[in-house]
Amino acid sequence: MNDFSRRGLLKTTAVAGAGAVVVPAVAAAEAPGASAVTEAAVSQGYGAQCPPAKLTGRIVRPDDPGYTDARLGWDQLFSHYPLVIVFAQDTQDVVNALTWARQNDVALRVRSGRHSLEGWSNVDNGLVIDISELKSVHIDAAARVAKVGAGLNQLEAVTTLAKRNFAVTTGTEGSVGLSGATLGGGFGFLTRWLGMACDSLIGAEIVVAEGGECAKAIKVDLNHHADLLWALRGAGNGNFGIVTSLTYKLAPLKSVTYLTATWDGIGDLRRVFQAYQRTMPFTENRLGTQLEVHPNQILLFAVLAEGTPAEAKKLLAPLLSIDSPNVTTQVGNWGDVYAGFQTPITLEPANWKFYSQFAKKPFPAKAIDVIASFIKKAPTDDSNYFVQAFGGTVRKSPRGGTAFPHRDALFYAEPGAGWGKRSDQPGVCDPLTPEAQAWIAEFSQALRPYVDGAYVNVPNIGMQEWETAYWGSNFGRLRRIKADYDPRNVFQYDQSIPPASR
Repeated sequence: MNDFSRRGLLKTTAVAGAGAVVVPAVAAAEAPGASAVTEAAVSQGYGAQCPPAKLTGRIVRPDDPGYTDARLGWDQLFSHYPLVIVFAQDTQDVVNALTWARQNDVALRVRSGRHSLEGWSNVDNGLVIDISELKSVHIDAAARVAKVGAGLNQLEAVTTLAKRNFAVTTGTEGSVGLSGATLGGGFGFLTRWLGMACDSLIGAEIVVAEGGECAKAIKVDLNHHADLLWALRGAGNGNFGIVTSLTYKLAPLKSVTYLTATWDGIGDLRRVFQAYQRTMPFTENRLGTQLEVHPNQILLFAVLAEGTPAEAKKLLAPLLSIDSPNVTTQVGNWGDVYAGFQTPITLEPANWKFYSQFAKKPFPAKAIDVIASFIKKAPTDDSNYFVQAFGGTVRKSPRGGTAFPHRDALFYAEPGAGWGKRSDQPGVCDPLTPEAQAWIAEFSQALRPYVDGAYVNVPNIGMQEWETAYWGSNFGRLRRIKADYDPRNVFQYDQSIPPASR
């Protein structure tokens, strides 16, 4: 199987805007004669005012030929028309853009991998600061530390580190931004072995708002702004500032065994699911697994770090002994294996909707039957129910702690629907959209008695008490940190963290 992606086609191995917002052409995004803000000027404060800022970097405006490609995200269910998009080439470009937005009272959003699942990394008639071109990697092999640009996607990070036989936890979709995944928590095949992605984050550079209209870059680690590092580890996406680089503690990893198993149909779902939740959160920490339920098949994916196919099959015996699944194994460098199961975005559905859930207790048979009943009436073959086993190292917080609260979960779960064909001119409502959205809303609601909490990287729009669903008892502390670093609430969106009242 070479095309694994739980948001891709997943066989063996998902509304564009209702209408375009009219945006005037911007002949010049800055005042005539404006000069770029310097790092020294910003760091000196200038009280409530800064020198007039000028946008720098690669700038795309509505009348530019590449505007459509520049504005579109991965999930074409959402379509926004920003006033200007700045593709930062260095940290100073980010400082300049944030200062410019504040001086000109322009709404802003931050973007990297374009996978924001509710379209919150884009904005109509505002400024998008895109950091996806901040790509750099500096590895200190002796110290087992890597400092990387925040624009790397997960595929770039995994393959680059793997060439040096190193790894950190990432999610499974290569086109997702590394920074976005990490700052929301981040989990994948290496989670039970290495912990959450944010657990390996030991430092960052972040551009924050300063004073009434300024911006500055600060360094964050366990000895400097340790409270902000804690917040970035699980609540860092667009809440406190704009992360431009991340520093990770690396783990040595020379090879993995990658195993897939496929059951035709879903007749064995109850037995497979029960065996999965009974064993996979408690097995050898080096084994990471994901289970997917599709309308016509059940899929199991497993990665065993520094292990053999025989060892993987032995650990997975409680599942592989059910009926006669088709099993394949592959041994290789983690980067090569990871690259091999990616699906090109062009082959993925245009529109997607997900609902995130955590389970602290095993699902009873009744809950598994709910899954089966909804999967049987899924709107498309790309729709599925996805499960990721937790346990292992996830239960241990790193030095300094994290804002990610779901360490006692048995597994993460996610009903998802994918539909429609990709286009460079989204804007017409797909006829399947109402059916797909109703299906996932009803599906997630039916499972609510059996789940607890939600994952901020897969936001549940319209959820009441989303603050505690994402961050539990950590939300109060996050609000206080927000008040320290962004008291004017410059960084805000639909479910952003508001500053605490002083």
